[in-house]
Amino acid sequence: MSQDSPIFKTATELSADLTAGKISSVELTQAMIERVETVDEKVHAFLHLDKEDALAQAKASDERRSTGECLSPLDGIPVGLKDVISVKDQPLTAASKILENYRSPYDATVTVKLKQAGAVVAGRLNLDEFAMGSSTENSAYGPTRNPWDLERVPGGSSGGSSAAVAAREVPLSLGSDTGGSIRQPASLCGVVGMKPTYGMVSRYGLAAFASSLDQIGPFSTTVEDTALLLETISGHDPLDSTSFPKEIPSYSAELKKPAQAGVIGLPKEFFGPGMDDEVRAKVEQSIEHYRSLGYQTKEVSLPSTDLSIPVYYVIATAEASSNLARYDGIRYTSRSNRAQNAIDVYAKSRGEGFGAEVKRRCLLGAYGLSSGYYDAYYLRAQKARTLIRQDFERVFKEVDAVLTPTAPTPAFKFGEKSEDPISMYLSDIFTISTNLAGLPGISVPCGFTQSGLPVGMQLIGQAFEESSLLNIAHAYDRDHLYGRQAPNL
Repeated sequence: MSQDSPIFKTATELSADLTAGKISSVELTQAMIERVETVDEKVHAFLHLDKEDALAQAKASDERRSTGECLSPLDGIPVGLKDVISVKDQPLTAASKILENYRSPYDATVTVKLKQAGAVVAGRLNLDEFAMGSSTENSAYGPTRNPWDLERVPGGSSGGSSAAVAAREVPLSLGSDTGGSIRQPASLCGVVGMKPTYGMVSRYGLAAFASSLDQIGPFSTTVEDTALLLETISGHDPLDSTSFPKEIPSYSAELKKPAQAGVIGLPKEFFGPGMDDEVRAKVEQSIEHYRSLGYQTKEVSLPSTDLSIPVYYVIATAEASSNLARYDGIRYTSRSNRAQNAIDVYAKSRGEGFGAEVKRRCLLGAYGLSSGYYDAYYLRAQKARTLIRQDFERVFKEVDAVLTPTAPTPAFKFGEKSEDPISMYLSDIFTISTNLAGLPGISVPCGFTQSGLPVGMQLIGQAFEESSLLNIAHAYDRDHLYGRQAPNL
């Protein structure tokens, strides 16, 4: 496909083209559909795409523009959604057999915001079942493949959302991040992925995994596009009791203002053994670039970092076991045909509907919450979580952002870690503490390995300081734009 095709343009560029009349939303959406039909057989990022509905949304956008009623810069631009985000009358499977026949009766708040902005809400994107995984190998509907190397994973759990943007099937997508599920696949697929501050984006209409950790966020090819999508979906929502009442600035406009170089913290706990040598080299090169821009760097310590993995897998599994209790074969989930009595309905429906990883985490969580073990596990994990948050609070008195690798390795091959859950869990070792502390984090592509695999660096900011974090990320991204490089599919 020609590099002049609209699928290779950023959302910001497409918005300008739509405004100038160089392309219509119908033409853009049709190009997207053709791209999906051409490459998704290889990538398998999409679980569902309602072409007629997408084209109808595009036609409505063109009609608005023809009368001078453009709703926003995103009006007419396709956005893909991870299949845990509700879209009225569309499937919501969470990549699980237990929800294979479910259609959402309502829109998630982020879906409402996208529609109000005129975006073309297009397609349901693959993931690890119920967002539990780091490779998108756990999907009940088959794995998504990394567009840069089809023999390797795209990361997870939002692997479909990252791969769809990397493969240029959509210019923008949304995922959810519970322990790194936006940032880690963004790193492995060579795109930009951001987890906002907990409470910045409404979780209403998101199929819950771990409610105190889950956060919806954007994927794109540039930090500029990420800012545009983030400002669209952010804001207080009375339907989400954890939503924070904060005025949302125009993040994309803020990027255009001159930014003063600040201080970047380099936590020594994130640069120890266990990191791939090429990942280390690319991240160190990004640090040198910030220094060349006038940023100061300072070694800092986050001593509770080694608690992150165990704390996360106590808290996340406990909350998952509670959240997934609703999928019982009685209400809106698939019911086992082999059930003979009421007990069977619960046991067989859940046993047949859930995959191995979901069962593993529900069992772990139920154990951690059980009588006699609650204080020993869940309560202690919450206390340790406070220590992790306090580490960041102390560090942010000295620095403006923290820079780390996003993932310890580039994309790994299918099956390489699937038989070893602990090894798989360690794929998120650099991202989990951000969720536990409720902070914003962004992964920005910072180069490629010698074999052509993407590498990402992570920037972590202070709570509700997305504008500052995006500016720091943009300072690097605008000079490199690695996310604009497209794989040869």
